[in-house]
Amino acid sequence: MSPYDPSAYPPFAVTVDLVVLTVRRHALCALVVRRGEPPFQDRWALPGGFVRVDEDLGAAAARELAEETGLCVHDPGDPTPLPGAGAHLEQLATYGDPKRDPRMRVVSVAHLALAPDLPAPRPGGDANSVRWAPVEELLSPESGLDGDDEPPVPLAFDHARILADGVERARSKIEYSSLATAFCPPEFTVGELRRVYEAVWGVALDPRNFHRKVTGTPGFLVPAGGTTTRQGGRPAQLFRAGGATLLNPPMLRPEV
Repeated sequence: MSPYDPSAYPPFAVTVDLVVLTVRRHALCALVVRRGEPPFQDRWALPGGFVRVDEDLGAAAARELAEETGLCVHDPGDPTPLPGAGAHLEQLATYGDPKRDPRMRVVSVAHLALAPDLPAPRPGGDANSVRWAPVEELLSPESGLDGDDEPPVPLAFDHARILADGVERARSKIEYSSLATAFCPPEFTVGELRRVYEAVWGVALDPRNFHRKVTGTPGFLVPAGGTTTRQGGRPAQLFRAGGATLLNPPMLRPEV
């Protein structure tokens, strides 16, 4: 193997950006932070930051999320997750447009995080404020969040594209996998799971057909041995996520 000169190649930075999704008030919401530093100061953006030289990408994603928002997630491959840190975390895609960051050449490895009932986030790091925002609002044709007495503006950098890719990953993946249960508490009703599908897909589903499909799919749900009235009305049976990771048959998204 012929030697090469590392100095012959231009250096560039690596960042992680996070698409953090949850269901709040029956709507799919994403976590966004208001940038406290240039570039794009005071613009809303996805949480994230630069990867340290001695840091794994997954560790960088978890660190940035904790520093900027106070939220914790864990990689499903972690054998000793922290109590209460039950979110799903996976790599989404890599973004490397040479002009995506005005500071320098920056390649971002985006991650997707999903969890139920995430706590109210707190700002930190270089974030001035942080909030949950409906995905529909962020990805509308007039995309962006309004600031203080200001018109809506798009997300900073190429974060609108990253968010759209993360949302589509979640929408498509719950068709053929059990990922939808990552939005639910450890024990949940079929009605609560249906509202997750409705929020992520943005459609209304027939309750009876949905109940028949999810309870008839091998390994998808297992009875938890109890009932709840937290939805109001008659007691509803509680379930837990089963051992299946792939659904057969899949839960196909209705055509809109």
